[in-house]
Amino acid sequence: MIGEELNAAEVTERGLLGDRAYALVDSSDGKVASAKNPRKWPHLFDFRAAFVDPPRPGAKVPPVRITLPEGTVVSSEQGDVNQILSRALNREVTLDATERGHRDPWTPKAEEYWPDMEGLDYRDTVTDFNLPEGTFFDCAVVHLLTTATVDRLRELYPEGRFEVRRFRPNVVVETASGVKDFVENAWIGGTLAIGDAVRLSITGPCPRCVMTTLPQGDLAKDPGILRTAAQHNHANVGLYASVVRGGTVRRGDAIRVE
Repeated sequence: MIGEELNAAEVTERGLLGDRAYALVDSSDGKVASAKNPRKWPHLFDFRAAFVDPPRPGAKVPPVRITLPEGTVVSSEQGDVNQILSRALNREVTLDATERGHRDPWTPKAEEYWPDMEGLDYRDTVTDFNLPEGTFFDCAVVHLLTTATVDRLRELYPEGRFEVRRFRPNVVVETASGVKDFVENAWIGGTLAIGDAVRLSITGPCPRCVMTTLPQGDLAKDPGILRTAAQHNHANVGLYASVVRGGTVRRGDAIRVE
């Protein structure tokens, strides 16, 4: 669903506390619903979700409140939540949570549509992929993006609206004034220190998909967003990371590469 902006968050070994705690699962095939396959899930970005109370370390994940496209609000605690969401999505779904008892080991699957675009691994096809065991993450538990990369993309394709929300990162790093480049490519293999406590291991680049081109809010559909990344940075925008040491991250924290 649509992303949510936070001023602070707890970072655990499983990423930001509460991130991807819930997901919708297609009742017909057991795959996790994702805007990565917009042909199957064309309206996910018209939905938004937020916790009823902020998640706390060591506590049970709070219920979630989901706002439907027409404004109706439904709670994960409602007995008819699955029926309401299924009607709204025109597809039978179940609201699932990582904390629920799943068979062990439990590896969810999802689907991705690859547009017919040069520079991508596949063209005009849908592929399945495994999510990390026991999670609803696409690939890694933390995703970072720098303002330098966003500014460089804007320079390369001025007609496009390159905004952070298109890329849905957990952490946005504001780089030195005036830098417009894919600076994070050089960080791969390093450690990122955020504030006094948090340390992230940068594991690799973040390959982008059709999701970045989809309309959300006042952002129009624009295949040029993904095409620009494919032409100029191997379709990568941002970084994936694992958590070496957790703690609290806050807007304005100093960040350095070690």
